[in-house]
Amino acid sequence: MSAAALWPWLEPAARWTALLVIATGFAESFLYFVQLMVAARALVRHVPIRRSAAMWRLYSDVAPPIALLVPAYNEESTIVDSVRSLLSLQYPAFEVIVVNDGSTDLTLETLIAAFGLGQISRSYDPAVEHAPLRGLYGSPSYPNLVVLDKENGGGKADALNAGINLSRAPLFCAIDADSILEPDALFRAVQPFIDDPAHTVVAGGTIRVINGCRVNAGRVVEVGLPRRFLPLVQTIEYLRAFLMARVAWSEMRALAIVSGAFGIFRRSAAVAVGGYSRDTVGEDFEIIIKIRRRMQEERKAYAIRFVPEPVCWTEAPESLAALKGQRVRWQRGSLETFFKHWRVLFSPRYGRLGLVAMPNTFLIDVLGPPVQLLGYLLLPAFWAMGALSLDYMLAFLALTFVYGVFVSVGSLILEEIELRRFLTARDLTRLLLAAVAENFGYRQLNNWWRVVGWWRFLRSAEGWGDMTRIGFRKE
Repeated sequence: MSAAALWPWLEPAARWTALLVIATGFAESFLYFVQLMVAARALVRHVPIRRSAAMWRLYSDVAPPIALLVPAYNEESTIVDSVRSLLSLQYPAFEVIVVNDGSTDLTLETLIAAFGLGQISRSYDPAVEHAPLRGLYGSPSYPNLVVLDKENGGGKADALNAGINLSRAPLFCAIDADSILEPDALFRAVQPFIDDPAHTVVAGGTIRVINGCRVNAGRVVEVGLPRRFLPLVQTIEYLRAFLMARVAWSEMRALAIVSGAFGIFRRSAAVAVGGYSRDTVGEDFEIIIKIRRRMQEERKAYAIRFVPEPVCWTEAPESLAALKGQRVRWQRGSLETFFKHWRVLFSPRYGRLGLVAMPNTFLIDVLGPPVQLLGYLLLPAFWAMGALSLDYMLAFLALTFVYGVFVSVGSLILEEIELRRFLTARDLTRLLLAAVAENFGYRQLNNWWRVVGWWRFLRSAEGWGDMTRIGFRKE
């Protein structure tokens, strides 16, 4: 039977499916437009303190102590630069706690050699669960550095829980081992805790791609763009995620995720919810949902804020295999968290969490990937069956691509308004070209990886997978 003969039988189901695809796409587009407008308004009104010296004068006497928790699993290529960067931060009272989570490479040995560490003893509060400890290391030369060696706990959550137990400060900052903070990043990120100490429980900062930058002694001394296409297009993605989405959700008091690469938490709030959950790969998303949910259930006033100025530089995957693993893991983590807390969805009891944040997750992460894939399949199928004209299909695709470019370029404009890290016209031109190019193949590939993440979630596939590090470009 020909496709034309089958069409009368398939038409009702096809029409309803098409309506679902169109409605979901329209809702996503409208949501991104709202985010862009809200973020632009917030950043235009926001007047940051540009000089680090001025921040020190204003906040050094009132800045609360912070424990920096650095989970490390097979990070020997970047761990020394990262720790040196953290030890040189401009902040009056902080401690760096590196948690070696059962690395199979020379991460621990590299740290011991670089910082002259030896075994020490120290009491700690076993407030949350984690895998057994194997040793604790410190050095008189670096009194605010502690390295904790433990058995592998199956993921970053277990390592962070061990760090939470060992920490003694009222705040802790979770940082990825492949990341480098700008010298004044802690000062800038801790501002919500200083300005509103009674209510602030979590604050996050901006994550930027370090590929292409020059690093010396644990600091980014020259900002550059990646030479390869994959990390370059991820630079655009990070701009959208942080300077558009995070700013907008924070402004709307509905922020539901703080990046696991750079987030500051009130320790008591994290301990109250049992620390990071070890049964999900999306522990950074899930702990925010847990904290918000508990605060709503206890009817406590609280604030979770995003601060755009503090920058954390992180290494982006440079191969398709590594990037696929990351995106599949992110998708699984989002789904695990959503279905673990699905009862919150549309519940007025949970305020903006139930009425704004969780519906966004449902639209973007739950419905989005399979519906987008369905749309890619339906367009050529409808055209082949004669139910869709070629002109209409091309017009629809053109509109989709133009809108994607518009959102990406809008994120670049926000970057220029707020951070201004890209100083040359050549850099901006390359970013603009990448913002256009990502719509032709890269976004579709990304969506396919998210569908794979859906499949892995349904199969209950576990494990973090490996992230290959190439190390920072040194001076």
